[in-house]
Amino acid sequence: MIIAVAGVAGTLGGALLTQRGSQRAKRLEIELVREHEEVRENRSLRRACYAELNRDARQFTTALNRHLHVMRERGVDESDSDALEEAKNAHRDRYSEAQMIAPDEVLSRASAVNQALNKIYGQVKRLERGVPQPGETMETAAHAQYEVWELLRTLRTAMRQDLGVSQEH
Repeated sequence: MIIAVAGVAGTLGGALLTQRGSQRAKRLEIELVREHEEVRENRSLRRACYAELNRDARQFTTALNRHLHVMRERGVDESDSDALEEAKNAHRDRYSEAQMIAPDEVLSRASAVNQALNKIYGQVKRLERGVPQPGETMETAAHAQYEVWELLRTLRTAMRQDLGVSQEH
């Protein structure tokens, strides 16, 4: 009788241990899949944000350049100001998004671009109103706008490295 009870208990115990081990393995597998999906979703989110940030920063830079040319050639009208504001607002929105998802290395580069663009924007608007600060001229604004392109290249490189697209340093 004792042998029979021990045999039944052993059989039931073995089945229970096998089931628990199987459940634990399944739980680990689900956690790994979930973590993998989270990493993939995060990378996808960053990729979309980076593409839009790159585009909007470049468009803001181009809009500043165009605005300076318009100021030299004919004077600014409302549609010119609206186009510049639209580019500025698009960049602001994308930069705000990047602040929430970009790692520090990318964010520091994005911040440098953002600061440079806002500084140039202020300079352009003061020139447009005819109240520049000392040393602000159309030439200094154009030169500062041109220098943003190097900051944009550095930002793009940092974003590509973060996404694993480029290994350059």
